[in-house]
Amino acid sequence: MTRNDESTAARRVLGAEIRATLALALPLTLTNLAQIAIMTTDVVMIGTLGPQALAASALGSALLFTLWMFGVGVVTAVAPLVAQARGRGRDVVRESRRTVQQGLWVVMLVGLPCIGLLWAAGPILLAMGQQPAMVADTERYLAPLMWSLLPSLAFIVLRTFLAALERTRPAVVVTIVAILFNALANWVLIHGKLGFPALGLFGAGLASTLASLFMAVALGLVFVFDPGLRRYRIWPGAWRADWPRLRELLAVGTPIGAMMTLECALFSGATLVMGLIGADVVAAHQIALQCASVTFMVPLGIGQAATVRVGLAAGRGDPAGIARAGWTAQAMGTGFMAAMALVFFLLARPIVGLFLDPAAPEAAATVSYAVGFLFFAAIFQLADGGQVIAAGALRGLKDTRVPMLIAAAGYWGIGFPLGLVLAFPLGWGGNGVWVGLTTGLVVVALLLNLRFAERSRRLLPDRRAIAAAAA
Repeated sequence: MTRNDESTAARRVLGAEIRATLALALPLTLTNLAQIAIMTTDVVMIGTLGPQALAASALGSALLFTLWMFGVGVVTAVAPLVAQARGRGRDVVRESRRTVQQGLWVVMLVGLPCIGLLWAAGPILLAMGQQPAMVADTERYLAPLMWSLLPSLAFIVLRTFLAALERTRPAVVVTIVAILFNALANWVLIHGKLGFPALGLFGAGLASTLASLFMAVALGLVFVFDPGLRRYRIWPGAWRADWPRLRELLAVGTPIGAMMTLECALFSGATLVMGLIGADVVAAHQIALQCASVTFMVPLGIGQAATVRVGLAAGRGDPAGIARAGWTAQAMGTGFMAAMALVFFLLARPIVGLFLDPAAPEAAATVSYAVGFLFFAAIFQLADGGQVIAAGALRGLKDTRVPMLIAAAGYWGIGFPLGLVLAFPLGWGGNGVWVGLTTGLVVVALLLNLRFAERSRRLLPDRRAIAAAAA
């Protein structure tokens, strides 16, 4: 084969990898964005009850979201196990069925203790100094909402399984329908429409739980009626434990859950620190963080796709495919986030104008802070995208414990302490917090990418050995 032929073949293989990653990442990204839309709908509908109800729901949602993120991380381990089984090509149906069934067991093992913690939310919030009236409203909201953990995590297990099978469309359709279902349920149950009683905050929590139950049941029925998925037979025998597979899922997934919780707690901690600086700073911080959260959904979807693509290559024993899948995903994510960083740089004031009226005198301080924070958010999101894709690629290799330790060191050993020092002793205020967050994420992104480079390089065959054997 000539050099031109080799170059053409390499471009063809790379093009196929790009198309496969895009085909998987796009629907995953749409699902992530749709789930954000559900959360946004809840905020809008609860806002009609007034600021007190909105504040109470924010407290409850913050508690639930942190626990939910841990559960999501643990059950995400379904993806690399199924992908590697597909890559090996042996007993794929049986191995995949065992994995997803034990993933549903993990939902119970993780979800029930989390519900127990939420049951005790009232005393916890009172001990933290929250106002009793606010705590009472939060408990009213959480009473039905806490039960959404089980169906929502079950939906994530099934969605993750479909992603590992590269069958993402059913989850997208179910999630989009759930947006409409959730909005209708909120309207009916919060304000008492269509003959139902007006349940206020309790109704808002109940609507979210019903929406989560709808998503889990609807996606579960797909496995019953879809001819291509029915052969996996995930429901018969799902009650039987497979202890070795369950231990493997927990071993791979628990560090993922811990890593995601550490990042979630980092942002919560940063918001609390901003509250010590001033109300205008907190509002500006939330604007910048919301903008970064929306753009983050794209590299998050690419990172989820990287888990599957790397897992497939690892399962079939293809070191070159592992490296190609990981670095292709990284290049795609970095390119997108670089474009978004440019948008943040050039259009900071118009973006802030979507949230606040720049001409309003009372908003002037917040607008000024938010424009400045978007500058840091532009750099921040480059690092955030880089770390989530690298973490996704490493999960495809079932490498999760060391990435968790890297995240803990970067977020809480460097990022948060640096932000505190810059914000208060050095007087940088909110800018110091953002510099700390950005620095921590840059460190984590660099170390995770270096680890993937080292892991994939170690798996590649020695070219000199190959040449010597050929000679």
